[in-house]
Amino acid sequence: MSSKKMVLDFYKSDALINSEVIKEYIHPDIIVDWNNSEGFTQMNYDSIINFTEVMSKAYVRSKVRISHVVSKKDLVSVRYSHFAKTIENPREEMLLGHFMVIWEIKDDKLFRGFQISQKP
Repeated sequence: MSSKKMVLDFYKSDALINSEVIKEYIHPDIIVDWNNSEGFTQMNYDSIINFTEVMSKAYVRSKVRISHVVSKKDLVSVRYSHFAKTIENPREEMLLGHFMVIWEIKDDKLFRGFQISQKP
């Protein structure tokens, strides 16, 4: 499978709110540098799993709308908006933020990520 297809499959899945699904996509040695509205966060395998478990307690559905994808060999850049439906109001979709990420793929898994996001 190409790196681009793997990344697109990741964002089409429920991986962002399902810790069992995300394990299929992330490398055991994953590191993500995330610059966001709150500051800088560096995440590893365990912190990503924990973050996903927290997200699953708040959201019943997650959807990513991708506007741009650029890939070259094992590097894939994605620009997307992340939407979710809360447990309290599962009928209303809310925008969580806008994201830009560069993924390095290793062993057909997400290995190194450089992400920036902005709240709506």
